[in-house]
Amino acid sequence: MKIGLDAKRIFHNHSGLGNYGRSTLQIVAKDQKDTDFFLYSPKVKIHEEVAFVETLKNVFTKTPSAFYKLLKFLWRPYFVLKQAQKDKIDLYHGLSNELPFGLSCRSMKKVVTIHDLIFLRFPGQYKFLDRWIYNFKSKYACKHADKVIAISEQTKRDIVEFYGIHPDKIEVVYQTCHSVFKETASDEFLVQTRSKFQLPNEFLLYVGSINERKNLLTILKSLCELPNEKLVVVGRGKSYKEKCLRFIKENELSDRVQFLDVSENKDLAAIYQMADIMIYPSLFEGFGIPIIEALFSKTPVITSTGSCFAEAGGPYSIYIEPTDEKALKEAIQKIKKNPKLRDEMIAKSHGFVQRFSEPYIAEALSTLYKKTVDDSSNRHYTHL
Repeated sequence: MKIGLDAKRIFHNHSGLGNYGRSTLQIVAKDQKDTDFFLYSPKVKIHEEVAFVETLKNVFTKTPSAFYKLLKFLWRPYFVLKQAQKDKIDLYHGLSNELPFGLSCRSMKKVVTIHDLIFLRFPGQYKFLDRWIYNFKSKYACKHADKVIAISEQTKRDIVEFYGIHPDKIEVVYQTCHSVFKETASDEFLVQTRSKFQLPNEFLLYVGSINERKNLLTILKSLCELPNEKLVVVGRGKSYKEKCLRFIKENELSDRVQFLDVSENKDLAAIYQMADIMIYPSLFEGFGIPIIEALFSKTPVITSTGSCFAEAGGPYSIYIEPTDEKALKEAIQKIKKNPKLRDEMIAKSHGFVQRFSEPYIAEALSTLYKKTVDDSSNRHYTHL
């Protein structure tokens, strides 16, 4: 079997969708050794995160020919199809909410991964043109794919609700996180990391973008009632971060809140492992990668009710209404005052999070690819 992957983000995005593409490629290429994988990208940039590609004997990289390099901005959404047909691809997988336009060759099946439709849930957080483009591409991909992968049950519900796609066409296949979060850092490296970032001996942790939907302000409000707690924030932001910084200054929290820009996953993994609790009070997510990163790192999690959070956090994390700072304060105190509870949360959550390990995802993707390619019934899914 030959599978084509939309690889632009694999080579050029250093987080988010890039991480998803790289982890997916590693999982399926190692699991399906009798399958050839073709990576289609307008250009290839080899760096540390993608160096593994050159070690995989069943992976081949494809870029535009000399002629199409003049039109490489159109190659990925349109002309890549001719190359895929020339390569006799059995299945083309769009890894990031989109498929090439005009992919009508019946011998080539189409799969798309939809990560979230947050731009429809929270339209005010996106520019009109960006929102229109995201919606157009996602809706087109869902309609024309033979199978849609949703990264959570929440995303599946959104695809059904917003696009009217039949539930039988959508398969939930969870994602994993970088393998470094599954490894225990040495004591020496933990000491080095603590010194490098000047971390306190005890701290609460927030990881994620600093924007209104992620709701960092609720944690800051709870800190006002927890005078002995310190918070480390890993993430970037703009206007909402400025709002948080004003709150910190007005409430004299500057000596208890530390903002970090962490570029290395190994450093972030060590920070997770040193944290007392990871707090993720987001209003809505497609999945919530920081949650499983924390659980793999054996750090207890407090996160939000609703959305997809229980899917990622499991039954042994603590859930609060995301804007209820009093409930958050009580949850923090509950864990800090009860070491036995904390140990139990860590042990049981670490068992739960194994469902997001590579073998489970490899099996799910392998089964989906084979069933989609072998399905010669031309099944028709009507809109709801």
